[in-house]
Parts: sequence; structure tokens; C-alpha cells
Amino acid sequence: MVSYTEWAARWRVRLHFILALVVVEFARPTGTGLAVGGALIAAGLAVRAWAAGHLRRDLPLTTTGPYAYLRHPLYFGSAFLLAGFAVAGGRAWMGVMVAAYFVFFFLPVMRREEQERRARAPGLYPEYARRVPALMPYRGRYANAGGTAFDWQLFRSNREWRAALGCAALLLLLYFRMRGVF
Repeated sequence: MVSYTEWAARWRVRLHFILALVVVEFARPTGTGLAVGGALIAAGLAVRAWAAGHLRRDLPLTTTGPYAYLRHPLYFGSAFLLAGFAVAGGRAWMGVMVAAYFVFFFLPVMRREEQERRARAPGLYPEYARRVPALMPYRGRYANAGGTAFDWQLFRSNREWRAALGCAALLLLLYFRMRGVF
């Protein structure tokens, strides 16, 4: 039997599309909401892009770039994306909906990934987890982060550009919704 965490890991990306449809269908966007939401979305995409340019899936542990400050920078960026779309949607209940979505789908997957990293890097991960916060950057940089620069090839291979295209398309739909096109 598949555990809830495994199910959430498998379905969370697919459920993004359903969440996007709900946001577009019930949105009441305004110019201000789109601007503020767009700024949050841009910040989230920037964090995710930065992380994607450092994330080496072939290594047991990534500690460079944003991973020197957060254990889960991709999810941190996703939180900004979700908040941005809730604001852009112009409905208070959308904020509650995306917060619940984050809690029920992202947090269990984060715990699962923590267990996987602990198993892959048993000598490194406990110290890394002790020194680097999971989601809120409130401490200094991880001491063993090294100096690896952002890598565009990693960014491309991690396919983060798809998130940017999807966000742009969704913002465009919200703009058309605001203009009364549909």
C-alpha cells in the first residue's frame, strides 16, 4: 500500500494544475493584486532558479548556493509562488487554500526528502541539518558550502524553466480574467 507521503510526492505536481484551474476560475484579480502577486511570484521563481542552478542530483547532498542557507530552497520558492497566486487571485480564501495545499502536500514530501538525504549522506547530513534551517533563513551560512558557482547547465537539466513558463501563463490568464476576456 502506498503511504500518504509517497502519494503526495507523486501527485503534488499534477495537483498544481488543478490548483491553478481553481485559482483562475474563481479569481477576481485587480491591477494591484496582480502587481503584488507578480512580485511574490518573481521572487519565488528567482529563488527556485538559484536553487536549480546548484542542485546536483548525482551528489548525496547539495550545500552550495541557497542550500547553504536553507535545506529546502525549492519549497521556499514554491511558498512564494503559492502566496503570489493567492494574492493575484484576489480572494482571501485562496490564501487559506494554498497554505493548506503547502501543509498537506509539501511538508510531508520535505520530511521524506530529509530521510532520504540522511540515508544518502549519513556522515554529513546531521551536521548540515543542525546548522541550516529547513525553510526559514534565519541563521548564517553553512560553513562547508564551498564556492561552486551557479551552473546554467544544471538549471536547464533541472527543468526549472518550465516553472517560469507555467507561472507566466497563469499570470497572463489572470490578467485576461481581470480585463474581462473570459
